Amino acid sequence: MSILETDDLVIALEKALPELSEEHQVDATAWNPHDWVPWDLGRNYAFLGGKDWEPSDSDTSAEVRAAVLALLLLKDNLPSYHRLLAMYFPAFSDWRQLVGVWTAEDNRHAIVLRDWLVVTRSLDPVDAENRRRIHVVAGYRQTEDAIADLRPMDVLALLAVHEFQTVGFIAKLQEATADDVLSQILTKISNDDEAQARYFAGFLGAGLVADQDATVKAIDWALNHIDTIGADIADYDEQRKLFASYEDESTRGVIAKAIVDQVKLESIDGLSDEADAAKKRILELAAKA
Repeated sequence: MSILETDDLVIALEKALPELSEEHQVDATAWNPHDWVPWDLGRNYAFLGGKDWEPSDSDTSAEVRAAVLALLLLKDNLPSYHRLLAMYFPAFSDWRQLVGVWTAEDNRHAIVLRDWLVVTRSLDPVDAENRRRIHVVAGYRQTEDAIADLRPMDVLALLAVHEFQTVGFIAKLQEATADDVLSQILTKISNDDEAQARYFAGFLGAGLVADQDATVKAIDWALNHIDTIGADIADYDEQRKLFASYEDESTRGVIAKAIVDQVKLESIDGLSDEADAAKKRILELAAKA
């Protein structure tokens, strides 16, 4: 058991950065958002002499529209997540290999989803844009109280949980999707998120070497602070009901098991009483997956 000061912990984690970044480079797949947008379906809106959106333009189900917009707004909040990482892992340092690369990869998700929705006229682009502005201004954990107690391992655990959660959400969304192109887009995004989840979980593994108590408690904390995707979207209650079945009591268990398996949590011993209790909660949760 070790208890490191914040700066010492970040320095210890940085030793794992080159190897984990190299592994992620091999794991990740490059792709171009524009390749996956059916541009030939597009036409001008009224501003350029065309016709503005109306409900009859969309042949996408209400469930899929609501779920895709929730996923898009989640991805639109990338700046908030970037700022959380940059609190302890500044992008102007060697940590660009994590923070910068992850941000660049994740940004293409919002690009391709928005382009697909606008080109196919699957939903009202004005409503989507208004919601984007409101959602990004509000941000994710963008108040002093929300970040006051976050420490480096908490941020890494939160991002690992976030990515695994998104993978599960997309799997449910794909089951409801009839459009083949959208399904392929979702597969691309999910593959990215899986690789990113493994990347962040790799740093949790490094954290277990550097400060196992802090890391185990951070994983426990992150698993207990999951909110359903779309829950933080303003005035979205009716739409959330359409995809409410995508996440349930098993969601946390599936995420817990993915993390437990990757960091080999069961083999960790020598924990403090508090961290050992956290480990037991994580393992009990993972056993429910």
